[in-house]
Amino acid sequence: MQAPRLVYFTLVLLSVLGAAAFALAPGKAPVMAAPGMLPPAVVAAQATPIAPNEATTVTAQINAALLEDLPFVDQQDFEDAQRGFIATLPDVTIKAENGYTVWTLDGYEFLDQEEAPPSINPSLWRMAQLNMNNGLFEVTDRIYQVRGFDLSNMTIVEGDTGVILIDPLSTAETARAALDLYYQERGEKPVVAVIYTHSHVDHYAGVKGVITEEDVAAGNVAVLAPAGFMEAAVSENVFAGNAMNRRFSYQYGVLLPRGEFGQVDNGLGKVNPLGAITLIAPTDTVAETGETRTIDGIEMEFMMVSGTEAPAEMTIYFPQFNALDAAEIACPLLHNILTLRGAQVRDAKLWATSLDNAIARYGDSLEVVFAQHNWPRWGQENVINYLANQRDLYEYLNDQTLRLLNHGYTGIEIAEMLQLPESLNQQWYTHGYYGTVSHNVKAIYQRYIGWYDGNPANLHALPPEEAGARFVEYMGGADAVIERAREDYARGDYRWVAQVLSQVVFADPDNEEARLLEADALEQLGYQAEGLWRNWYLMGAYELRNGIMTPPGTGGSASPDTLQAMSIPLFFDFWGVRLNADKADGVQMIINWVFTDTAEEYALNLSNSALTYRADYLAPDADLTVTLARTTLDAITLGESTFEDEMEAGAIELDGDGQKLIDLLAMFDTFKPDFPIVTP
Repeated sequence: MQAPRLVYFTLVLLSVLGAAAFALAPGKAPVMAAPGMLPPAVVAAQATPIAPNEATTVTAQINAALLEDLPFVDQQDFEDAQRGFIATLPDVTIKAENGYTVWTLDGYEFLDQEEAPPSINPSLWRMAQLNMNNGLFEVTDRIYQVRGFDLSNMTIVEGDTGVILIDPLSTAETARAALDLYYQERGEKPVVAVIYTHSHVDHYAGVKGVITEEDVAAGNVAVLAPAGFMEAAVSENVFAGNAMNRRFSYQYGVLLPRGEFGQVDNGLGKVNPLGAITLIAPTDTVAETGETRTIDGIEMEFMMVSGTEAPAEMTIYFPQFNALDAAEIACPLLHNILTLRGAQVRDAKLWATSLDNAIARYGDSLEVVFAQHNWPRWGQENVINYLANQRDLYEYLNDQTLRLLNHGYTGIEIAEMLQLPESLNQQWYTHGYYGTVSHNVKAIYQRYIGWYDGNPANLHALPPEEAGARFVEYMGGADAVIERAREDYARGDYRWVAQVLSQVVFADPDNEEARLLEADALEQLGYQAEGLWRNWYLMGAYELRNGIMTPPGTGGSASPDTLQAMSIPLFFDFWGVRLNADKADGVQMIINWVFTDTAEEYALNLSNSALTYRADYLAPDADLTVTLARTTLDAITLGESTFEDEMEAGAIELDGDGQKLIDLLAMFDTFKPDFPIVTP
């Protein structure tokens, strides 16, 4: 049967023209909503699709082995996901006014069986079962959530006279159904405010299902969002929207049948709804951490986390209830640093810092943390451990990617090398249900250095399709490749020669004939270059012929002036980059730092092979307190002195276990400025 056609406008048109809800013509479906993007068109399925294959023996064995490697005996998540359940619909199916199904959990019955079939990773199977929990749940006193009615959650806070809705889901239809369920169980109360935690479409697009523009214009309903919300909500979906839409269908499996051989789960939730995407502009925005609002008797404190999971995002703390709405920065999974559908690369370092800031601001009183996806966590110790491990997760990925990057490894290489420390891997909430270590590492690499791997042979390479075809043609061994390459070189096809011979050189760096011919090709490309490409090509040619040139000095950009201009936070950040994860594995320590001349205090924390710090804070349980002047640290950094010399001179005071400092310093890598580029 042919799928219904979709009708949708872009968010740009919505904001410019002030369009209300989508007008649905007979036989047409609402729009599909997805996190942070506009929906793709649904196309007709193949009349007679080819049946999927069974899992191979190898696949079955790999999946079965996970049952022994991961803590499946831990059932706490299942208890938490069901905690506070009040009610749900007999059949969780939500329809548009024209009868089109916007949301349904039909088709997921295969998840009822206890064990995963061989065709599904058992860890994913576990997450898929958890995300089947649906309905109205009590989080804590006066705070409720509707889960499993959309990819995201709608949070409902009971004020003195009405309700505050946080993130009205992806579509007007699912948001309406969620609010109706709440009204059914808790009684009908007016909506006094809507809060958007961030600028992704699954957190605001259902707003016209729960309020109207007239309500807002009359001042009956406030709409609150983080600063930059409107620009972020619109721009992210426009500039690369066509490509993102095409990739969306791959990321979310929207055209796959549900079942053991098809779509199982999306990590953040089951699937994406088909419904009306709406938007009402905020009437109030939050710009700075620490801003507060009291709405209908409910006090809220906001913390800005823009640039982490979304370009505009904030968390919400409720001091009356010791509860933190973490928006989407602390979900029970590894999130995306760069979502595969496409978006701007997110800041993993800022993400880690934001989580630590949440611990610092609210940790002493925090009793429950919940997010706008998945399920909450309760209990102060449990919550703090959860946030701290999530912090360390993103810090680890950021710092270890940079560490290996500074050793000269490329994004693809680092992605193959990095694995989470076992202390993090054994936590279910670090697993790759939405993001993965592999593509997040590549994203972090891209954020700091970009797509270019530094090898001049790849600076202007032939495109993949043409190169792939010609690689096949060139096959037959190095000698055959070199022979053909010489013919191409004679015809002036230097780009292809450099590209193909680079493969030979990386396979066998001692193949002098290949090195010299690649150098010849790079040289000609250098001669042809109009700008700085020339330098890249000619440097590559030189080193292929003569070996690596060691530049004068070893400091590079880290000149004395640069080092002295670094803030202490930047200094500690660089220590985190230099931290060798293998050497730090299993080590935990806290070192307080007191700088006498700048009146700065920091607590430096090592856990889970990640180095984090907290400014304007001294940990009462620190293993060691180091007191010194910033000028003393500068002298040590510049190589003018050492920690040992300064301690003997009385310039550094140690209070506690001094061995901890020695141990920490021994964990740092020293980066060589002359690592290979055109050779392995």
